[in-house]
Amino acid sequence: MLSKYAILLDGGFVTKKLQSKFGRFPTAADVDQECQRIARHQELAKRDLLRIYFYDASPAKDRLTNPIDGSALDLSATSEFREHMSLLDKLELTPNFAVRRGEVVAHGWKLGDRAFKNMMKNPRPPAANDIVPDLEQKGVDLRIGLDIARLALREMVDIIVVVTGDSDLVPAFRFARREGVRVFLDHMGHGVRRDLKAHADIII
Repeated sequence: MLSKYAILLDGGFVTKKLQSKFGRFPTAADVDQECQRIARHQELAKRDLLRIYFYDASPAKDRLTNPIDGSALDLSATSEFREHMSLLDKLELTPNFAVRRGEVVAHGWKLGDRAFKNMMKNPRPPAANDIVPDLEQKGVDLRIGLDIARLALREMVDIIVVVTGDSDLVPAFRFARREGVRVFLDHMGHGVRRDLKAHADIII
């Protein structure tokens, strides 16, 4: 009888939650600690871990020109780029972890949230520091969904723990459960839509 489980981490979601918790960019050790917390759950403690999957996109390294003042921004020279790459590189070398990478596409610039709210209250022309790079993460949700289906169809585990706040994964949850796999959701205290909870067997 199967007695294994896998942990699937929505990397962008986990990183933001840990950054909010610690007030700094998280390390590979921080992510590992979260997984150890999950592993201590009473439903998992007597089961074997198959693997931990961390899904994220390698940070963009484009060089962008601010359309307002003409200044150049090299994304690969930012502290965010270095910290993000360090996290992914170290997780790849952490025992029992597998990193699944999507990609980030730069679409130019967009008005930052803070500037937008400020300009709604006090209308004014945008300044150079009001705009931020417009970056789109691609392929991460798809990889999570495919791995949920693969783990279920090949009967590699009997429990899949998904750490996310993304309700786009509901169809993958439903598929796994129809295949007889139990789905646990850990939303790390984040507010999530009801249907995401409704299609999980247990909320951690």
